[in-house]
Amino acid sequence: MKTKILLFLELLYFTCSSAFPVAPEKEKEDMQFAKKYLENFYDFKEEKHSLFKAKDLNHMADKIREMQSFFGLEVTGELNQKTLDMMKQPRCGIPDIRSYSAFPRSPTWTKEDVTYRILNYTPDMLQADVDEAIARAFQLWSSVTPLRFTRVYGGQADIMISFAAGFHGDFYSFDGPGGTLAHAYAPGSGIGGDAHFDEDENWTKFTTYGGYNLFLVAAHELGHSLGLSHSNVFGALMYPVYMATDTRNYQLHQDDIDGIQALYGPPKESPALPTEAFPPQEPTEMVPAEAPTPVSPREEPTEITPSKPPQRPDDCDPHLTFDAVTTLRGETLFFKDGFVWRKSPYFSEIEHDTIFSFWPSLIAGFDAAYEVDKKDRVLFFKDGQYWAVSGYRIEPGFPKPIQNLGFPSSVGKIDAAVHDQSTKRTYFFVGNKYWSFNENNQSMERGYPRKIAADFQGIGHPIDAALQKNGYFYFFHGSNQYEVDIKRKKLIRIMKSNSWFNC
Repeated sequence: MKTKILLFLELLYFTCSSAFPVAPEKEKEDMQFAKKYLENFYDFKEEKHSLFKAKDLNHMADKIREMQSFFGLEVTGELNQKTLDMMKQPRCGIPDIRSYSAFPRSPTWTKEDVTYRILNYTPDMLQADVDEAIARAFQLWSSVTPLRFTRVYGGQADIMISFAAGFHGDFYSFDGPGGTLAHAYAPGSGIGGDAHFDEDENWTKFTTYGGYNLFLVAAHELGHSLGLSHSNVFGALMYPVYMATDTRNYQLHQDDIDGIQALYGPPKESPALPTEAFPPQEPTEMVPAEAPTPVSPREEPTEITPSKPPQRPDDCDPHLTFDAVTTLRGETLFFKDGFVWRKSPYFSEIEHDTIFSFWPSLIAGFDAAYEVDKKDRVLFFKDGQYWAVSGYRIEPGFPKPIQNLGFPSSVGKIDAAVHDQSTKRTYFFVGNKYWSFNENNQSMERGYPRKIAADFQGIGHPIDAALQKNGYFYFFHGSNQYEVDIKRKKLIRIMKSNSWFNC
């Protein structure tokens, strides 16, 4: 009898358990997580009083629909697995918005000249590489707006950039490796515009699996420093999560361009009336995605192309000629009209850019260029003027007339220039003559100009471009280049101008 009673009780237990299942602990945790997520990012407020539970469920379903719509998920209002997976991806700490958008009340800088200062450096990278990454990030935004960014080295700048770990004085502490990578504040006084990078991350010059590309993160954060919030367009720079990508030829998504131009207008046009800047309420955070699943937005922005751009010549065109050639921080740059070919010691492929993407205020079609690497300086020549550039920053006070270098008034332009690192002399080529310039005392040497044919026999002239590399001069004339031993000034061989491109 006792056995039958026990069997009956066990049957009753399992029947009740099946009819009235107890929610697993994981489901409870997921529900609490979803509520917290919606509270943080979609303005969901749970009413604690029991009379409002049904209302809460309906309100929560509405917020889930809003979130699903933002990320391009199927809009059901249900907390299904795809919705929960998206919620659990690491992300930014401010509420979501649709497509590009500005912060509330659209704070912007009320001037076109914005200053920035790098307060300290990460030990993960060379300081020069940090400088370059930040400058490139600013260049990305200045190329599509009237804004100009100038670095200062002391005092207060509009945008203060720093690396810090944990608590760093703004009440929004970083969280160690992973999670939050950086955050930035919208334009305004005081801390407004400032960008902070988590020092606990591993910052890199290139996109790698072992760290985070500083240029990519900085470009995103500076979008916030200029007044942009987040975008729901997958692939846009202002998308909330970090997505590793090759940044060597990086260009802004049209959605990013639409957003920043809505605030500041396009480049080279009269700026709109300034917008009053308001201090931010909280920082914008950028966090990495562990394995982001591409989510197609429901509607892509329409790209507007005003006219068909000129075509870049083919790398292996046997008739390819160059206007100027120079080195820049280890890379070799070849210029033709508005185009740049970049040969990097880090990659085998030739990279393609435009002069505008590097230096939008410079006039395309350089006549000559050369680098003084010890000074981290490149000089560009166009007609009767020249510019000095440090990385991606044009030095103040330029352009200057070439007569400042000691040329007579009869010289209207430079054909080519090349710097000899061993002697600290720069040779300028004009027609069938050349000058020697002493970089140490910034003056032309006596006894010049001399005939090109007298010292560089067998070289065709006028010379289009010149380069110093590994103990040799390379002179470009038409579609040919001449390799010359520097010390002996002896012609070694003649090659095609594009032989650097592995053609």
